Amino acid sequence: MLTGATEKRTPWGRFVTRSSLTGMLTIVAVLLIWYLLTSVTGFVNEFRFPTPEGFVAAFGRLAFDGYAGGTLVEQTLQSLWLVVTGFLTAIAVGVPLGFIMGYDKRAEAFFNPVFLLLRPIPPLAWIPLAIVWLGLSDASKIMVIFVSAFVPSVINTYTGTRNVKKTLVEAARVHGAGTGRLIREVYLPDAAPMIFTGLRLSLQASWTTLVAAELVGAFLGLGRVLQTAYRDVNTAMILVAMVCIAVAGALTTRLLAQVEKRVIRWRTV
Repeated sequence: MLTGATEKRTPWGRFVTRSSLTGMLTIVAVLLIWYLLTSVTGFVNEFRFPTPEGFVAAFGRLAFDGYAGGTLVEQTLQSLWLVVTGFLTAIAVGVPLGFIMGYDKRAEAFFNPVFLLLRPIPPLAWIPLAIVWLGLSDASKIMVIFVSAFVPSVINTYTGTRNVKKTLVEAARVHGAGTGRLIREVYLPDAAPMIFTGLRLSLQASWTTLVAAELVGAFLGLGRVLQTAYRDVNTAMILVAMVCIAVAGALTTRLLAQVEKRVIRWRTV
């Protein structure tokens, strides 16, 4: 996948591309429309949607004074802890399992029926069992996030491994490659793009499930902020929590993309 080299530059040089400039202008336009509809014309009632001033005030309150039991940093770190732990645990189990299923037909025949049976169950359906088994601790929330991130990592790793080019496998075997070398030099490099696709989907699923997991018995976290703001009918704080989740999700996705570029260098050439 080519990046950078095909981007059109602006008069500001290599630091600002046309696509990034378009994105910034879009954001400015949205903010301007928001300001006009709420603060200037009052067309949208502040009770239903906050003004930019109300949003900034709510953000400042969360950041410096705290809300729902913690400041912005404390709430965000708690949510990050849950997402990262659930995500890493899921891929630590899901990627090897998906690889084994794709590599060995006997393993596929053994695991696939169970996986197909459990796969249609929505992650949120596990919340009652998670609470019964693990209580209202962080462990129950991590379990729900684990379930949501587990499925994409297994499916995409399995698909990537099953679709490894047979010509590459046969060529490696002709040159005397054993099982270990075959996995390291053929299967993993060829399946890596699909594996990372699964990781991205797993990370997105982790953030999507976070809010629902934190809505049940959470004492800290961005989901807790949402729940408390809803109870207080504080639309400004609801929007602040939503934006914080979006930004945190975007940053972690960006970090994963950087890891992918380092691992699969040939994709950026």
